[in-house]
Amino acid sequence: MKNQNIRKLTKTGRGTIYVTLPKDIVASLDWKEHQKLAITRGKGCVIIRDWKKK
Repeated sequence: MKNQNIRKLTKTGRGTIYVTLPKDIVASLDWKEHQKLAITRGKGCVIIRDWKKK
């Protein structure tokens, strides 16, 4: 199960690229379907955080 969290980038028919997240990780963060997330670019990585209104 070491490679359990390895994911591939997938392209939709319209050209959008997406990646799936492991269900157990999403559950541990208490994220829900349709929740807004903030996506930022870091040094050599992508950071996904809960989006919260200020």
